[in-house]
Amino acid sequence: MRRVVRLALLVCLVATSAFIAGFGLFADHIGHLSAPRDIDDADGIIVLTGGQSRIDAAVSLLKAGKGKRLLISGVNPVARADDLRIATGSEAELFDCCVDIDHAALDTIGNAEESAKWVQANAYNSIILVTNNYHMPRSLLEMQRLLPDSKVFPYPVVNTPLDNGAWLAKPDALRVLATEYTKYVGALVREVIPLPRNTSMSATAKLTKATARHD
Repeated sequence: MRRVVRLALLVCLVATSAFIAGFGLFADHIGHLSAPRDIDDADGIIVLTGGQSRIDAAVSLLKAGKGKRLLISGVNPVARADDLRIATGSEAELFDCCVDIDHAALDTIGNAEESAKWVQANAYNSIILVTNNYHMPRSLLEMQRLLPDSKVFPYPVVNTPLDNGAWLAKPDALRVLATEYTKYVGALVREVIPLPRNTSMSATAKLTKATARHD
């Protein structure tokens, strides 16, 4: 019994040390992520809601001709396309022709599921993925899981500089990074041990085009 206890303690110690070391590497990686000055054109652009400045960045890419269409994934069901258009200062013509709204996704996994449907429906081979820098690793992992044959170009949005270990002196940033790292580890575990997921809501929900929201 003593040997079992010692072995269990050793395993816990090793696991904890690996988790902490991994978090340090994760935070350092996030600190070096930034939006590329120039990004390759893609068939489509996908932005995941939930963070500051994400939609603005995605709309700017669409206006610059970096993609044919834009999917805004994970929009609150009460938000209309007009609300998003006004918030980004965009022209009605742009939203009418080239923006789709996804109200079904409730989390990052849902974002990936609904985005994969959109990519396949439009027969796209490449996309630009827009989300905050701290959210990018997990978003890429989930997206590439469902779109293994598509090129995914990351476009991380940086609101708070975290390079040179700046996150150590920012409690809010440290909390966000720790939470996101834990979720990222969970996503990696799902790669090895797939967990059941109720996708009935996402499966029955439809992508709503912005043009249908101009009542």
